[in-house]
Amino acid sequence: MTAALDLTRPATEIAPLLLGAVLTCGQGQEAVSVRLTEVEAYMGTADPGSHAYRGRSARTVTMFGPAGHLYVYRHLGLHHCMNLVCSSDGEASAVLLRAGEVVTGAATAWRRRQAAGVCRTERDLARGPARLTVALDLTRADDGVAVGQSAPAPGRGLLLTGPGQVRSEEISTGPRVGVSGPGGGEQFPWRYWITGDSYVTAYRPGQAGQRRR
Repeated sequence: MTAALDLTRPATEIAPLLLGAVLTCGQGQEAVSVRLTEVEAYMGTADPGSHAYRGRSARTVTMFGPAGHLYVYRHLGLHHCMNLVCSSDGEASAVLLRAGEVVTGAATAWRRRQAAGVCRTERDLARGPARLTVALDLTRADDGVAVGQSAPAPGRGLLLTGPGQVRSEEISTGPRVGVSGPGGGEQFPWRYWITGDSYVTAYRPGQAGQRRR
């Protein structure tokens, strides 16, 4: 059993350690586990690409701590995306969980994904931040829920296991997906993914006027 990950460190340190880790939500037949293949770091008020860049708001209060909880938001009013909050209280540092491979509970993930829209292949069950939240059955109502490491956290039973298993030479970095303006581009290579993994999403640059992530 691997040691628990110290989530009080900055998102840029935590993000690559989450690759290959498994996030589980639920229990029994409703449990789904996803091996994380792609993440993005957001550094709060120091990061023009972050929701928290301009400070605390009713929407972003969860990002400001404590670490070890999920910040779940609605993107463009259509889809839910989730971040794992990290760093010290008040710093609003978090890691967007972008994509993964469903490793247990595939039938349940299929049912959820089919109910939410079209899902044609097993590869697409959790390949993308909105698909990932649907597969795990997480919504804005889960904003602020805790994530356990040694045991499932109370409530939704979230459990993160096996962080730090992917070697640095197996990890690629680059610009974050869909982030435009000062927070986008090569100056913020804070997207991390397992090199060559088929469950990673395709990169697309942000468009002018696009909202922060």
